[in-house]
This record gives sequence, C-alpha cells and structure tokens, in this order.
Amino acid sequence: MDEFLHNPEVMERAYKELNEVVGLNNVVEEFHIPKLVYLDAIIKETLRVHPIGPLLLRISSQSCTVGGYSIPKDSTVIVNIWSTQRDPLAWDNPSEFMPERFLGNSEKWNFSGNNFTYIPFGSGRRICAVIPLADRMLRYVLASLLHSFDWKLPKGEIVDRQDIFGIVTKRRTPLVAIPSPRLSDKNLYV
Repeated sequence: MDEFLHNPEVMERAYKELNEVVGLNNVVEEFHIPKLVYLDAIIKETLRVHPIGPLLLRISSQSCTVGGYSIPKDSTVIVNIWSTQRDPLAWDNPSEFMPERFLGNSEKWNFSGNNFTYIPFGSGRRICAVIPLADRMLRYVLASLLHSFDWKLPKGEIVDRQDIFGIVTKRRTPLVAIPSPRLSDKNLYV
C-alpha cells in the first residue's frame, strides 16, 4: 500500500483499471481478477522491490563451482533474493518502482522460479507451496481494498520507506493510511 501512496500515478492507473473492469456500482468478484493486468503488474513489482523473504537458504547436494568459488557438498548456501531482484545487469532502473516492466509476456514473469532474476517465492523443489493461494489472495484483497476506498496519508505524514531485514522483510514504521469510500452505493459495504 505504501507504494501506492508514494507513487500516486500508479494508484490512479490502478483506480482507472478497476473502474473500467469492475465499475463503481459493483464489488470485486473473482471473475474480475484475470482482467486486472495492471494490478497484477503492481503486485509483481512490489514483490520484486520488497521480497517477503529476502534470503533463501539451501544445502548443496554435491560439490560444485559457482562464479569461480568452490562449494563443497553439504554447504549452506544463501541466495540473496533482495539483491538478485535489484541487479542492474538484469533490471533497468532496479531501484525504481515500475509496474510497467511486468506488462506483457506473463509467462516470463510468473512465480514458477524458472527465471532466476525474479524469484519472490523461491525456486526448485523447495519453492513456496502456497503460491497459488498467495497469488489469488493478494490480487483479490488488494483489488478489493483499492476498489472500495480512496487511500490517503494522515495530514502532514510521509511514508517511512525503510525496510528492516530478517527472516521476512518489513517496514521500520507501520503504515497508517486513511480510507474513504469510493463506491457509488454505500450498501455495497455491508
């Protein structure tokens, strides 16, 4: 949500897509979700810039050489997803929040873990088992929250954009945002 508040042009484009696909006289339904391609790009870009788990730990199953370094069998290997997904060799303007980079070629930018420059849920045999549920829930909940409300920061507030890294990535300061109803029929909120 803080990316929307920090990038109002992204929020406006998402609102426009929701207005066109869902309309202000309806609530978001599951059949709307596949039509919300910009919202999907926003989620993918958010997971690129702010991966839930910034580090992956693995054990090498055999000895190998990676980048000129010898990795013995049974070594703990740490994959830095945060760094990989911000690599300037793989991403144009990697520090900028640009959902447009995920528009088109949806097969390339899926959560399968096959594209090793984008692995927000890991990859291989230990890829996150709940990706289908997480993907559906993220898209549905975000679409519903955005479609139903206009979001603003409290007067005079700014978004603290500092992350704290650990097992999961979280913001240093919790986000406080104020919702105001967007839908034309107030009965839709019941």
